[in-house]
Amino acid sequence: MKTNATLFWILAIFFFLMGAVYTVWNIIDTGQVEWAGTVAIPLAGMLSVFLAFYMSRSHGAQGGELPEDRLDANIDDGDPELGHFSPWSWWPILLAFACGLVFLALAVGMWIIYIGAALVAVSLVGWVYEYYRGNFVH
Repeated sequence: MKTNATLFWILAIFFFLMGAVYTVWNIIDTGQVEWAGTVAIPLAGMLSVFLAFYMSRSHGAQGGELPEDRLDANIDDGDPELGHFSPWSWWPILLAFACGLVFLALAVGMWIIYIGAALVAVSLVGWVYEYYRGNFVH
């Protein structure tokens, strides 16, 4: 995280310098300010400042070095436990299809949203409670 914060600080300085260069270059070339780039490039620099500040504060609050910041770390040191996922479950596929129907309703017709919402509810309940019935009950 310390490395990421440093990279974002460098990126912020780059954007602010390039914003000044862009503005001066446009004034020299056309004699007027081109407002879209003159505003957008420093705003990208501000975004980099926000991200760098957040990452610096997060790194300081953790109280230790992350595996990504250590030179002697292995890949497995930064591999957290993400949770339990069912490799044989069909519910995520049904849920993706149902969400696709809901978004299709925005383009085709709002009547499809009722079918998609019902399928979303059924597939969400099925996915959440798949370990409460059948062979994998606990």
